[in-house]
This record gives sequence, C-alpha cells and structure tokens, in this order.
Amino acid sequence: MDGSRLQDWVGGWPGVESSIKWENDLVFTVAGKMFCVVCVQGEGVGSLSFKVEDERFLELTGRPGFIPAPYLARARWVQMPDSSRVPVKELKALLRRSYELVRAKLPKKTQRELAD
Repeated sequence: MDGSRLQDWVGGWPGVESSIKWENDLVFTVAGKMFCVVCVQGEGVGSLSFKVEDERFLELTGRPGFIPAPYLARARWVQMPDSSRVPVKELKALLRRSYELVRAKLPKKTQRELAD
C-alpha cells in the first residue's frame, strides 16, 4: 500500500486529514483521531494499520496477512504487512469501518458536523 493510493481512497471522507508522524508513517485522522496508518519509508514500508471492532480483532489476526498492530493492539488495531493479500473491495470496506468506528466515538456535535 502506498500513501497516495490510500489518500485517493479515504481522503474525501468528511473530516479526514493526513500528516506524517513518527518520521515514517502517513497517519489519517478524523477530527484529530487516528483511524488508519501506512508506513511510507524505512522498515515496514507499505504496512497498513487500522482499527477494527472488538469481535473482529481475533478473527482478523487469525487470518494470514493480519497481525496485531504494534503499540495499538490493545485498542483493537490490526496491521497488514502486505495489503495486496486482501481483495481491494474488502480492504476498502475495512478502512471505511475503521473510519466509522473512530467517528462514532467523537462528540455528538462533531459527528453531526461530519455527516455525509
């Protein structure tokens, strides 16, 4: 996965912003809260991390191509070292769900402002 492709997929969603953090990662946020991270340089280039539902965490980390995300697994984030192992349609749905999970935790006023 590369940052420009991911930007094309998620950049148009309401309230989404992106920035480089920790020198190597392109982080996508909604109202300042992370929902997706892609490594764009250094070790792990192309790895993609995102939030999933609690009940899907064990399911996904039990599948080939998914691991618990370093530092974020306790918040139910998964990492895909190679996102090409998952069909594009499924990956887009997982990213959209991550966005929705994070957006749902925002204050109600902010959620209304981000209605799409």
